[in-house]
Amino acid sequence: MPIHHFTLIVDGTDLQENAVIDALFEAGCDDATVGRTDGIQYLDFDREAATRAEAIRSAVTDVERVDGVHVVRIATAEPRPAVT
Repeated sequence: MPIHHFTLIVDGTDLQENAVIDALFEAGCDDATVGRTDGIQYLDFDREAATRAEAIRSAVTDVERVDGVHVVRIATAEPRPAVT
């Protein structure tokens, strides 16, 4: 299955707290990198799934399993160019 790259913008609980990072990992977000820029929290995903829609849908479900964390926007990225 292909790996899909996308970013979920989230609101709520501070994602920088170790307990929240652990909860995200336990919820199935072990394929995400947590970040924050100018007060905006996000998770960058590299998720394996049959389709991009399936990858995003499963990531949103996993993120929202964590109390106090809500996805507010999906920022999909263009496919990464091949290195030559």
